[in-house]
Formats: sequence, C-alpha cells, structure tokens
Amino acid sequence: MDMSTTTAEPDTEDLLSEAEFRERLRELPPSAKLVAKVLESDAPLSQGQLADESLLPDRTVRYALNRLEESDLVGSRYSFKDARKQVYFLNT
Repeated sequence: MDMSTTTAEPDTEDLLSEAEFRERLRELPPSAKLVAKVLESDAPLSQGQLADESLLPDRTVRYALNRLEESDLVGSRYSFKDARKQVYFLNT
C-alpha cells in the first residue's frame, strides 16, 4: 500500500533505523534536511504548518516533502482535524 493513502502511522517494519535514516537524509538537499528536522520535533504537520515552522516557501516545502517521500523518509496520512489535508511524519 502506498504511504500517501494510509490512514494510520507506519508499522514498525516500515520504520528505518537511525543510521539508515541519517544515511538517506545525508544525500538530500538542505531544504529536505530542514523539513525533516522540523518533523523530528513536531510531527505530524501539514504542508502549510511545515512552511510556517521552517520559514520556507510552500513550493520549497512541497519539493522537500517529495524528495523525502522518494527516499522513504516521511510518510503521510489524512489529517484527523481536516480530512482534506495530508499530514506528514518521519519514518524513524
């Protein structure tokens, strides 16, 4: 099942070890690292909340989230507060 369509947090077998997570993150652009850092301290967050917290433009946050998802470093689910929005969390 694709992570973008799940409604729950990831299963433990989907989670990455700390070393694997850091190794994959090392290859990503600075914007993706900043978004991951924000999610590390305050997840789950929507794209808009990530833009507010990171002070990055929406477009940059969208790019960073796409890169993080491609590397399986973040997952998403629909928000319980607003089902029209996705919220993102780290796969650690």
